[in-house]
Amino acid sequence: MVLLGGIFDPNKVSKKILYLKEISEKDNFWQNSTLASETLSEKSKLENALKAFTSLEKDLVDLIDLYQSFKNDEDPKIQKEILDMVKILKKNAHEAKFQTLLSGEADYNDCYLEIHAGAGGTESQDWAEMLSRMYSRWGEKKNFKKNLIHISNGDEAGIKSISLKISGENAYGFLKNESGIHRLVRISPFDSQKRRHTSFASVWVYPEITNSINIKVEQKDIRIDTYRASGAGGQHVNKTDSAVRITHLPSSIVVQCQNQRSQHQNRATAYKMLESRLYELELRKQNEKNEQIQSQKKEIGWGNQIRSYVMQPYQMVKDLRTSEERSDVEKVLDGDIDSFIYAALSDPEL
Repeated sequence: MVLLGGIFDPNKVSKKILYLKEISEKDNFWQNSTLASETLSEKSKLENALKAFTSLEKDLVDLIDLYQSFKNDEDPKIQKEILDMVKILKKNAHEAKFQTLLSGEADYNDCYLEIHAGAGGTESQDWAEMLSRMYSRWGEKKNFKKNLIHISNGDEAGIKSISLKISGENAYGFLKNESGIHRLVRISPFDSQKRRHTSFASVWVYPEITNSINIKVEQKDIRIDTYRASGAGGQHVNKTDSAVRITHLPSSIVVQCQNQRSQHQNRATAYKMLESRLYELELRKQNEKNEQIQSQKKEIGWGNQIRSYVMQPYQMVKDLRTSEERSDVEKVLDGDIDSFIYAALSDPEL
């Protein structure tokens, strides 16, 4: 759903849709393909918002009518039907409210998600893989598409780092507040003495670039390195230096891609990722949130976590920014993180 002046007004939304429709029907509409694409994208978002609002409104009217007709009826089947309708309406209303919080410039975009294991070897590398699975399962539940861009496997288990592209409506808006340090406390499965360990991993989310901000990357500002992509072995081991790493010297941003066999394809993907990272940097400046992004990343460290996942000696996941907490740790790690995402979106400080 869309916020107009902070309040959803179906009449204003309908007029806006009509206005965009009239623009799209002009003869010269496709002369500027970028503007045309953005116009159609905005029209689609507004149409989806209006459809969601209309559906909620109809469901509420139907529920009220049903309740008024059978409020004195003690038939348990009727009572159950009314309660089921209330639960469904509540869930759909919650989802709609969720959508109203996604009004940032890049919220609608696809995004890139990076996870890096912290110090601690196998423990942190296993934790990084657990986070990767958590976000992958969350994306599956949203019917989002996941594309592996780069992965560096751990020495014994887990992963040292991973880069994913998450594609779906409002992917960046949902995940943008997941950036930060995530802390795990558990009895280590790798410790023969069954001691409790604390592990850290960093999560970094940035939007796929759009054309609303002009990003120029000078060749003199980048360094391109090629290397042999890692693989599982066997006949498909990459025997050429097809993997690509691009370093943006002024900002120290590093991106890498190895998911294609062709070096040219990996270079193109890595370059696009770099543009997206620079776009996010510029977006933060425009929003007057010009935090020093790279210095934040360098503090993978420890003491700056945004969320703690405690499995021992008690069960608790707590977001340290919003105080949102859950005791069903396994369910959270299986991708049920909407409550944390919603709490962060609702917090005016974030």
